[in-house]
Amino acid sequence: MVAMETHRRPPVIDMTPEGEFRDAPPSPAAGLLDRALARVGAAGMVVAVVAGGLLLAGLAVLAISILLPIAILAGAIGAGSLWWRMRRARRDGTAPQGVRFVIIRR
Repeated sequence: MVAMETHRRPPVIDMTPEGEFRDAPPSPAAGLLDRALARVGAAGMVVAVVAGGLLLAGLAVLAISILLPIAILAGAIGAGSLWWRMRRARRDGTAPQGVRFVIIRR
């Protein structure tokens, strides 16, 4: 850690005799390597964002492929239960004209 601190330069506060601060000197122009590395870094970020989007889409497809058969099975069980109850009600002679749903409120 000590070696890193020896290479740091303290900030320069440049003040005029009138008491006003001067602007910092402009940073040196970026060289060819800096521009190339900036473009490679930007392209890498775009690839990472696209890969993240594809990952989320893949997880959504996986979740749907797991939950859809469960929903179909639950619907089939519910339909079978209604069919069986209507069959028994017809056999006993108590079948209503239409299917009635009863909602019990507490």
